[in-house]
Amino acid sequence: MFLLTETGAAVSMLALSLLLFAVTGEDRVLLAGALLTACALIWLFLLTLFFARRLSRFTDDLCRTMDGMITGGGEPARADDSETIFARISCRLSRLYGILQENRRKVDAERRELQTLVSDISHQVKTPVANLKMVTDTLLAKPVTERERRDFLQGIRSQTDKLEFLVQSMGKASRLETGAITLEKKDGPLIDTLALACSGIVYAAEKKGISVEVRCPEDLRVSHDGKWTAEALFNLLDNAVKYTPEDGKISVSAEQWEMYVKLDVADTGRGIPESRQAAIFRRFYREEEVHDQPGVGLGLYLAREIVTRQGGYIKVVSEAGRGSTFSVFLPRR
Repeated sequence: MFLLTETGAAVSMLALSLLLFAVTGEDRVLLAGALLTACALIWLFLLTLFFARRLSRFTDDLCRTMDGMITGGGEPARADDSETIFARISCRLSRLYGILQENRRKVDAERRELQTLVSDISHQVKTPVANLKMVTDTLLAKPVTERERRDFLQGIRSQTDKLEFLVQSMGKASRLETGAITLEKKDGPLIDTLALACSGIVYAAEKKGISVEVRCPEDLRVSHDGKWTAEALFNLLDNAVKYTPEDGKISVSAEQWEMYVKLDVADTGRGIPESRQAAIFRRFYREEEVHDQPGVGLGLYLAREIVTRQGGYIKVVSEAGRGSTFSVFLPRR
């Protein structure tokens, strides 16, 4: 481009000099035109060198900056003069660097989460699979009585039920997280959702002699997804039944606030120490003292996800040895 500019300027000035020489017939005009052309060419040459060097430096800086961005180096420096084209390119490179760094952080976080998830699933699956192998090896290796055979088969059934429950829970969590399931909020009576949730724990509560009391106004309505809210409440109730001793008590109450509907699920169970209350909603979290109880540590995690995706939240008040109260807050609209 610079070469074309210089050639064009030289040809134009020579043509103008020749034209003036033809008009005036004086040699001085031709000499002056030649000198002016030479001066213009020299200055254009110097200008070309200046811009070529500056462009070369900018290209080198740009290559180093982009190499640093690719390898995750430091943020590119911004030019002081925001009016030049170099400064505008530098500004956009800084913005691009920020976007790349944020994407890199998200990828790293997702990778760590995936590693944790795979580790958790492996840990959850390892025990039932080992038990199944042990039982089947025993059945294959030696003769057993009919009673022993039934006990072994019952053990196999118990472990397969645990695996099935894990797969179903993981499927629900995955569909919620990926958006494969869309919660559809509709205005409806809360008592119907509570009845659906309580129906799933009636037999287990009766077996342990636990009384279940439900207090909810029949005309109390709230905008919610009935099916999935019942799933969340069932998980809270199921935990209450598991960790409440025989002849204990579970109470469910609902009341209307100005902006929320509050649901309390209270039990007289073992309670949760304050130091652990922040961790109980994590995926696969289980306390060491309750590993003899059935479950995989996904119930509270699912309950929180379901309630949160409807614009609500869950909080817990508990004291070790004196029971727990889980409060679910659902927006009225």
